[in-house]
Amino acid sequence: MQQNEFITEIQRFKKEKNAVILAHYYVRPEVQDIADYIGDSLGLSHAASKTEADIIVFCGVNFMAETASIISPLKKVLIPDNTAGCSLAESIEPQDIIRWKQNNPDGVVVSYVNTTAEIKAYSDICCTSSNALKIVNSIPAEKKIFFVPDTNLGNYIRIKTGREMDIWDGDCCVHNRFDTKIVLDKSLEYPQADILIHPESKCSSDPVIHSMSNAYFYSTSGMMKHVNSSHKREFIIVTEEGVIHEMKKNNPHKEFILISTKAPCRQMKKVTLEKVLHTLQTEEFEVKVPAELSERAWLPIKRMLEV
Repeated sequence: MQQNEFITEIQRFKKEKNAVILAHYYVRPEVQDIADYIGDSLGLSHAASKTEADIIVFCGVNFMAETASIISPLKKVLIPDNTAGCSLAESIEPQDIIRWKQNNPDGVVVSYVNTTAEIKAYSDICCTSSNALKIVNSIPAEKKIFFVPDTNLGNYIRIKTGREMDIWDGDCCVHNRFDTKIVLDKSLEYPQADILIHPESKCSSDPVIHSMSNAYFYSTSGMMKHVNSSHKREFIIVTEEGVIHEMKKNNPHKEFILISTKAPCRQMKKVTLEKVLHTLQTEEFEVKVPAELSERAWLPIKRMLEV
């Protein structure tokens, strides 16, 4: 079957079944192109909460589909590839949080939304890269914080807020490759470019990078907004390569320099048009968080959305 035939069939089944397709910026370009909504973790969470569709096809990794199931428990949430995981989400277990809480009964556990439903259920409040600073600043100063699971994002927040926190030692295997040297080398090649850095990146807590006048730290959606509103012509993109597809579509006359061509998220790239069509046809690979766990995990997400 040719690509256009896959697309035609996807649109047909989507209409027949009242389905909506949500896609993360890191999935393949052709999958982004058939999505009803493209976004980062926070944007996709909002989209899942607002949709009137009966079926959500979540083009991303497992923890994202779990979050959609928690937010919209009456919807059927499908994932095109149920083996699509996340090194960051898989770096921590519930017992790790339980132990910390036993030693810090009055402490607050802040979990990055890139976690499993179980970890969310043991957390006090969730955050995304776009609202993490606001979430941490909303917590009373006398409260001790345990930030999980991303050490790079946690250290970035610590630097920006001055807040001391216990930080779990987990990372995204893609963003952890983006160290200070690779950013400085690329900036020498393109001295006129704005440098847009995802705070999951290894370099995000380095004072050298923070001292650069052309370096900006953003969530994926924040990068999109910067590019769309900037008069600059060149941008060094320090995140996963998939975001450049949407950037180019919206800004065809601007140049986007990928920080590295050797760091795709292979888990996100598992989602293909063929798999999207298959899951729509068969409704296979449903992600359903059990009711008791879903209720517990919903509370920290709800607190995040309220902040």
